[in-house]
Amino acid sequence: MKNTLIYTLLSILLIVVVIFSLGMGSISVSFWDVCSILLHKIGLKASSGIDELTVNVLEQIRLPRILMGIAVGAALGISGAAIQGIFRNPLAEPGLMGISSGASFFAALVISFEGLLLPLISASLGYYVLAFAAFLGATLTVLIVYRISMNNGKSHIATMLLAGVAMNAFAGALTGLMSYLATEQQLRSITFWSLGSLAGASWENIQVLYPCVLISLIVLPLFAKQLNVFALGESQAEMMGVNTSRLKIVVILFSTLAVGAAVAFSGVISFVGLLVPHAIRLIGGVDNRYVLIASSIAGALVLTLADLLSRLIIQPLELPIGVITALLGTPVFLFILIRDKNKI
Repeated sequence: MKNTLIYTLLSILLIVVVIFSLGMGSISVSFWDVCSILLHKIGLKASSGIDELTVNVLEQIRLPRILMGIAVGAALGISGAAIQGIFRNPLAEPGLMGISSGASFFAALVISFEGLLLPLISASLGYYVLAFAAFLGATLTVLIVYRISMNNGKSHIATMLLAGVAMNAFAGALTGLMSYLATEQQLRSITFWSLGSLAGASWENIQVLYPCVLISLIVLPLFAKQLNVFALGESQAEMMGVNTSRLKIVVILFSTLAVGAAVAFSGVISFVGLLVPHAIRLIGGVDNRYVLIASSIAGALVLTLADLLSRLIIQPLELPIGVITALLGTPVFLFILIRDKNKI
């Protein structure tokens, strides 16, 4: 009952934030006009009678952007909760596996050498070449980290953690090298991408992003009970019948799929996957059957709200959304670290 109430409240807050986000920006649209346009588009209302410019702003710019924010936030939230479950550490996050740093390096590689690379691959990938490169970088980095952690047919969490730290440092150094070699325009592109933004959202992006995220949103909660058992310890979980090797592979695979796809289209957005699951546990407990689902909804809510702030603070310009999440997330992270340093 309590969990259902939390789901309902989070969903209502998300809907409210979405409606206000659709109406706020350099071109303001009233709440009733937003509702009128949306109802008209789904066939529940006759012609809205609102000017075409306003309708196009909502349809072609804000709505795809908000839908992308929902998908990216949900991906970061549920992946953060799942990875914290598999590491049995509330300070773990997707970036710990090298997902973000690997994606950043491959994206920087494509941006820096676009004159050499794009003629070879743009014919097949076209507009999605940067997104594909980022996703490929995230996937390869995680595969390397997982392979390093293997010993006698089993992956070890501590080794995986250290390998992730090493790959983050290595990929970060390579990204720095690409930035050094880049032209001024390329450097601006690398910097803006690495700070995260939803400005590139489009209906074409949505069609690629949503299947990747939805698959993970469906699969990861199916293993919530096993993550609950895994929290007792790997050996204890094995004695209780949990296939821990398969569990780790599934969690890492589908977390990488979700976060890799999200990072590919939005750039690097920090702290959502770290802090959202932690807040959800404080509100409703540590049962992963609840935490995974609630974290996905809360992640969507937080990122949609952060995107709204990024558009309003210095309008008509916008701040990179990664700056907003880092500014809000860093103090909270330090508070958690200081409060729980004896438990970690």
